[in-house]
Amino acid sequence: MKLRLAALLLLAALPARADDLGAICPDRPGKGTSPCTLAAGHAQIELGLFDESFQRRSGVTTDAGNAGAALLKYGVGESWDVEAGMAIYQFQRTHDAGGAATASGVGDLYLRAKYNPLSGDGPFALVIGPYLKLPTAGGGLGNGAVEGGMVAPMSYDLGSGWSLAMTPEADALLNASGGGHHANLADVAGLGRTFGAVTLGAEVWTDQNLDPLGTVSQYSFDLDAAWLADNDTQLDGGVNLGLNRATPDLELYFGISRRF
Repeated sequence: MKLRLAALLLLAALPARADDLGAICPDRPGKGTSPCTLAAGHAQIELGLFDESFQRRSGVTTDAGNAGAALLKYGVGESWDVEAGMAIYQFQRTHDAGGAATASGVGDLYLRAKYNPLSGDGPFALVIGPYLKLPTAGGGLGNGAVEGGMVAPMSYDLGSGWSLAMTPEADALLNASGGGHHANLADVAGLGRTFGAVTLGAEVWTDQNLDPLGTVSQYSFDLDAAWLADNDTQLDGGVNLGLNRATPDLELYFGISRRF
């Protein structure tokens, strides 16, 4: 009897099997962040296999992107997880009448915690996620500054496979002059529809960089798709279309997410 009771207590203390957790909930695809946290004791990797943007302005061509952009997550408690993300290979190519310039290397390191203040299975979901950026990117790929901010992703289940999501974000970024910081405000609102193992989404994204030397506003209309291979594995891809001159004309990406 004692052995049987001890075994039951041990099983109760173990983290839930991935099969019992429902479908994986990664931050991919799209520019928003998922309003969910990873279950305690589980790990997850979200890998951007390829991402490239293209911009043509006044005779200057700029292509930028990354390969192997990894986001690692670990569930620490029932309502929060910790995360670390970095692009293993990042690049930027600029070409104009005077010639071409190329920079490549690792990207900056992003550290984040996500906390879910809500409980239950209601239609509304919300997560609070403070983050910190550490300047690990090489010359020409990053600004060499420590920066940070907060995201507050939320979603609402509309029923019949439809969902509405939004990710407001506020950042403190280094001034272009090299001294002091300024606010950067971003948001993305999207509508999604699930068809069995496939989810299709459309988003509108805005970013307002309030630098003292001049505000830079960016806007895009984005489409994405995700396929749930099983409850723990997702494949995805998307296309982002720039809506003004400050935004890249086109961005293409695809990747994979896996929960353990």
